Amino acid sequence: MFILHLRAKPGAKTTALQVAADGSVSVRLQAPAQDGKANACLLAYLAGLFGVSKSSVALLSGHAAPFKKVRIDGIEEPAGQAVLAAARVGNQQ
Repeated sequence: MFILHLRAKPGAKTTALQVAADGSVSVRLQAPAQDGKANACLLAYLAGLFGVSKSSVALLSGHAAPFKKVRIDGIEEPAGQAVLAAARVGNQQ
């Protein structure tokens, strides 16, 4: 199980993960922040990014706030950190 703390930014042109140099994680979401659409978009995006099923990703806190805590089952801490490190490298282009 991997716990991810992030900031969600709904209403973006595309959905994308961003990892800052300090390790903070944000996800730009194409979905609007209404009727749970942004949260659903976030969970589906993270499932694809980490290679797990949608049912393996759960929003633990931050249902109506930009700062969220997400649990990803089927991924251990080292593998989760590797995905984030790869995203950090990709953001430096």
